Amino acid sequence: MDLDPKTDLSFTRTLAVPRRLVWECWTSPEHIPHFFVPRPHRVTACDLDLRVGGRFNTTFEVEGNLMENHGVYLEVVPQERLVFTDAYREGWKPAPDPFMTALLLLSDTADGGTTYTAIARHRSAETAEQHKAMGFFDGWGTVVDQLEEYARGLMK
Repeated sequence: MDLDPKTDLSFTRTLAVPRRLVWECWTSPEHIPHFFVPRPHRVTACDLDLRVGGRFNTTFEVEGNLMENHGVYLEVVPQERLVFTDAYREGWKPAPDPFMTALLLLSDTADGGTTYTAIARHRSAETAEQHKAMGFFDGWGTVVDQLEEYARGLMK
C-alpha cells in the first residue's frame, strides 16, 4: 500500500493476542467501549452494521462533553482489513465536514499474535497535521494498548 507522508498517519504494532480476537473486538459493539477511546474518556454508545456501506457510529464522553461520530464501512475483509470513514453516513450521504478514513490491517505473527497496522488518511496535509497535533500517535497508541489488554482478558 502506498502511503502519502503528507496526508497519511500510520503505525504498526505487534500484539500478543490472536488476530481473530482483535477482529472480534473491532467488529462487535459490546467490545468497542472497552478500548476505543483513551481512558478516562469513554464510549457511551456504539451502533455497528458490519458491511460495506453499513454504519460505524459511536458516541464518546470527553471531559463531560458528548461527541457523536458517524461513519460507514468502506471495506470489510474478515480478520484482515477494516476500512471506515466519516466522509459518509449510512445510505452514502456525504458528511458535512469529513475528517479521515481509517484502515486497520491485521495479519498473524509466527507466535500466534497479531501484526496490527493503523492508518489514518486525510484529505489534506493540513488535516493530517491537525490530527497529528491532536495526538494521533499517543491517542491511537493508547487505544491499541487498551485493545490488547482487553483482548488478553477475553482469552482467559
